[in-house]
Amino acid sequence: MSNSANPCQIGLIGLGVMGKNLGLNLADNGYSVAAFDLDNEKVQGILDQDSAERGDKAPRISGCNSFEDMLAKLEKPYLIVLSIPAGKPVDIVCGKLLELGLSLDDIIVDTGNSLWTDTVEREQKYQGKFTFFSCAVSGGEVGARFGPSLMPSGNKSGWARLEPVLHAISAKVDPATGLPLENNQPGKPVTQGEPCAAYIGPAGAGHYVKMVHNGIEYADMQLICEAYQTLRTALDLQPKEIAEIFRAWNKGPLNSYLIEISAEVLAQDDPVTGEPIVDKILDVAGQKGTGLWTALSSLEIGSPAMAVTASVYARGLSGLKDNRVKAAKILSGPAETKVCDSEKEAFIKRVHDALYCSKICAYAQGFELMKKQGELQGWDLDFAAIAKIWRAGCIIRAVFLQSITDAFNKNQDLENLLMDDFFASQIDSFQANWRESIVDGVRLGVPMPCFTSSLSYYDSYRSETTAANLLQGQRDFFGSHTFERTDQPRGEFYHINWSGDRDQVRIK
Repeated sequence: MSNSANPCQIGLIGLGVMGKNLGLNLADNGYSVAAFDLDNEKVQGILDQDSAERGDKAPRISGCNSFEDMLAKLEKPYLIVLSIPAGKPVDIVCGKLLELGLSLDDIIVDTGNSLWTDTVEREQKYQGKFTFFSCAVSGGEVGARFGPSLMPSGNKSGWARLEPVLHAISAKVDPATGLPLENNQPGKPVTQGEPCAAYIGPAGAGHYVKMVHNGIEYADMQLICEAYQTLRTALDLQPKEIAEIFRAWNKGPLNSYLIEISAEVLAQDDPVTGEPIVDKILDVAGQKGTGLWTALSSLEIGSPAMAVTASVYARGLSGLKDNRVKAAKILSGPAETKVCDSEKEAFIKRVHDALYCSKICAYAQGFELMKKQGELQGWDLDFAAIAKIWRAGCIIRAVFLQSITDAFNKNQDLENLLMDDFFASQIDSFQANWRESIVDGVRLGVPMPCFTSSLSYYDSYRSETTAANLLQGQRDFFGSHTFERTDQPRGEFYHINWSGDRDQVRIK
């Protein structure tokens, strides 16, 4: 293992896919890194890649064989980045480093997918011992290597020290166009443009925002899959034909990383059989839990995120593969499953518009969820800044996010994206096709949980009066849960003596 003669600036613990690439990214941006992993092969792996990429230039990564070795190679006060599995491993490593003599000026940065409440507890737990800081990372392997979207949170003194580092390694956006500045060349980081890293708020805020990002990601992916299945079922298209449709869509308002990679997957042939790889991939989707966390949070605080929740259930249903195979032989669907050729172009346009409108609703739900949780926690979240840092580097990066940035720049107190003039006009323009596309899907027997839940969210949100009045009447009937009256001030509650004289009682 190669070692640096001079003290390293940053310690890095955990050299899996994300940690290794973050380390190389740090090195590209001029930081010297002391890298450690319990697996010596991973340590050697990052050194080998750094050597191969830098050629005859001096190495900036020093391999370490223990926690003690890493600390010995670091300048003080320590700045240590963790890229390890969320949960107990974070506390185990923090405990080990404490035993080796951390001070209050030292900073440990958790970049894993930690649950936001765990981050809040950790900052409190380690207060007075060292500075525990968190920085949620989005962008996958490529993002970590060449510029991720970063969502840091913690105390302001920690941010002051970390800001130049995180700004340097993050993705960059052209401030004039809002489009990503990309240069995927080792050793040649993008230094111009707006960094996709912004201070989110106190401990936990960054991981909460990242959690919601992942929830939106779940919904966005599921919506694209529903569009794919609708096109394939109704028009009998081959995967490569749908790939070309997606590539065309990617030149318009649906332009996004997820549409781009979906086209790549659909266009790919199986290296073994030569058939479309998508037809060889078992239709069982995995999940790591962040979508579930988002759905649970929305339920806990009463902020509807129906598209996210539907996408989590869709992954759960995908896991019932054996049951679905049996059910397919027993349960019948509609007789009509195809669309005639003369309707093809109109049908594709309807699916496009349905995807676009549903996507608007998914993002509206995510931002509304962050707003409500921010109010509950006392976080002063800057939603324009959040949308900005998602424009590049992260998985849900899309041209669409510039419009969200504009909406919150125009009105920082915007209650819901659907109330913004631009988004309201967009849905007004496309909702006829959105509705018709869902009718098409229902008529043809195509499962569309995210499309339909998004439309239900929109119709519920725009309804001045819903059937919840009957629901509250039911609750009062069987459980004396009371109700408010439309002709009396809010906050005054009443009950009907349903089992008696059915007179009204005001409840104080």
